[in-house]
Amino acid sequence: MLSAIIFLPALGALVTALLPASRAREARVVALAFSLATFALTAWLFATFDRGETGFQFVQTADWIRVEIGGFNTQYAVGVDGISVALVLLTAFLTLVAVLVSWNIALRPKEYFAWLLFLETGVLGVFTALDFVLFFLFWEVELLPMYLLISIWGSGRKQYSAMKFLLYTIAGSAFLLVGMLITGFAAGTFNLVELNQAEITDAAIPLWALFVLLMAAFVVKLPVVPFHTWLPDAHTDAPTAVSVILAGVLLKMGGYGIIRIAVGILPEQARDFAPYLVALAAVNVVYGALIVLRQTDLKRLVAYSSVSHMGYVLLGIFALGEVGLTGATLQMFTHGTITGLLFVMVGLIYDRTHTREISEMSGLAHRVPVIATVMVIAGLASLGLPAMSGFVAELLVFLGAFEEYTAATVAAVLGVVLAAGYILWMIQRVFFGPRNERWDHLEDATAWWEQLPMGALVAVILAVGVYPAVLVDVISTGVQPLLERLG
Repeated sequence: MLSAIIFLPALGALVTALLPASRAREARVVALAFSLATFALTAWLFATFDRGETGFQFVQTADWIRVEIGGFNTQYAVGVDGISVALVLLTAFLTLVAVLVSWNIALRPKEYFAWLLFLETGVLGVFTALDFVLFFLFWEVELLPMYLLISIWGSGRKQYSAMKFLLYTIAGSAFLLVGMLITGFAAGTFNLVELNQAEITDAAIPLWALFVLLMAAFVVKLPVVPFHTWLPDAHTDAPTAVSVILAGVLLKMGGYGIIRIAVGILPEQARDFAPYLVALAAVNVVYGALIVLRQTDLKRLVAYSSVSHMGYVLLGIFALGEVGLTGATLQMFTHGTITGLLFVMVGLIYDRTHTREISEMSGLAHRVPVIATVMVIAGLASLGLPAMSGFVAELLVFLGAFEEYTAATVAAVLGVVLAAGYILWMIQRVFFGPRNERWDHLEDATAWWEQLPMGALVAVILAVGVYPAVLVDVISTGVQPLLERLG
């Protein structure tokens, strides 16, 4: 089942790329079919996941590379626990959304949809790999499609932004590669299940240094200040669908890597570094929110808000408790849907106005009431309004961190206040205020491929906000073994 889910998008990418040139526009139909099939399989996977069992389920293993040195071998091993199954579902859902919002793409549609589907395979592989080498392979697979999607189909300084993304990520990956090799040879295995149960005592470098190596790639991807500067540029110049994937799932690879690799393999060092990383998380939240207040570009505003919200993930993880870890994982899921919706709405506004400058917009709600309504919903969810998914995730993070790290949690709560300020200010300037005759020609979102992703994302945000147990019960099964590991 998991192998089918992982490689079905890659098969779709191959089919799409091999379409005759005369049928290039049909690539969108093929991409929709494969992304819909992948989402259906992940929904079935999520529905049949046993919520009464901890540990990994749907495990598949096969010998891959035998290494005689040390007497161990690298395996093709995949499986999901409560943490990863939620992120697998998120990835498939947002890829389907990305295909829909790309429906009218005109530039080289075959290649565009092929790379988009291939990117999905890379991300799904990261969230399901149970072998460190396989994890690293999938981690690197997503680089090429993301680079090409930004540099070819983006706008503005697209080549600069794509190269900046690539250099930052590769730099982090170099540290991860070294850390992976040291970990594997010290423990005698690359199997992540065994590594999450082993006690590493005889590594080639001090264990605190190994922890830093493993964290390096993840703090860049999350991203954590000061390694965040690639994100606003990549978001600003990427096409709408790629921004949805970038904010929705690629950033979550960093949070997932911290939980599964850094904390799971080196729990003692995670406890030692926790106070410093919690403080950094608070800085991330407040700094990101303050920078948002300075933005005049609508897309950069949403991009910097992601930097702020990823601070909540870091805070929840290094609270190192059940509530905090559950909240951090839920925050990854809810941020993916909320920010995904925000980028969809920004894309729809840009398609109609051909500008992202907030100062040039005013009174758009008179002409595009549907877009304005959904944007307000997305904004309220982003600032943590009760009955929406963002509120539940942030509340769990605060509850999990407050007792141990009171000052950092209070500072992070300030981020919620700032979020309310920049979200409401943005909505007022863009959609309300004096009516601008310049925009009297605008048409609202009426196409099915526009309304369907908007409706689906709003439905998920409200459903998780009203009944969070649908995810929390699953996530908690993945958190329990980690808590035992942490003692």
